[in-house]
Amino acid sequence: MTEAESLPTPAVDGRTARRQRTRAAIVDALLDLVREGELKPTGAKIAARAQISQRALWANFADLETLYQATGRVLLDRHDELAMDIPVDLPRAERIARFCAQRAELHELISPFARANRLREPFSAALRRNRRRYLDRIAADIERVFDEELRLAGPGRADRVAALVACASWSWWSILREDLAIDVERAVQLMELTVAGVLETAAQVPISGPPGATPS
Repeated sequence: MTEAESLPTPAVDGRTARRQRTRAAIVDALLDLVREGELKPTGAKIAARAQISQRALWANFADLETLYQATGRVLLDRHDELAMDIPVDLPRAERIARFCAQRAELHELISPFARANRLREPFSAALRRNRRRYLDRIAADIERVFDEELRLAGPGRADRVAALVACASWSWWSILREDLAIDVERAVQLMELTVAGVLETAAQVPISGPPGATPS
């Protein structure tokens, strides 16, 4: 028996495990409250839902900012779990259809949290960072799934990506679903139409540059 084999197996740190369970319960409590329509849950309500004291809540999260940060990471992880890889060798129409269907499913999932975050974002750097990370995920998906078309745009690639991120974002989706009261099926069709239109212009004159400028 080697020296390493003779050493006892380290015991699991019970305090660390309990802390992790408590933090997870707090995040789940916040998500549950928002999902139920509580757009601005207080610390007292979050603690009560997690079945802990407010003292325990603030012992695990220094303030609401750190709680929002942790909650944002959980939502991004769930986003990644739901996201399906779209093969880049599929015909363009099929890639567009799969991309838009996936975005619709994810937007419907996060809608309660996005609405709640909208109220606090002006006052929360953590929520603004979370939103930026979410938009960066969308941009990365677009760059990969539609690279073949975007390469044709040359110096206008970044502009096309920005346009696609905008029409694939929850903000755009919420205008269709909430402001215009359009059902999911029709909203997906409108997203497909917009994405296809942006990609169709990829080989044309780049958007970047002053009006009337002649591309080199």
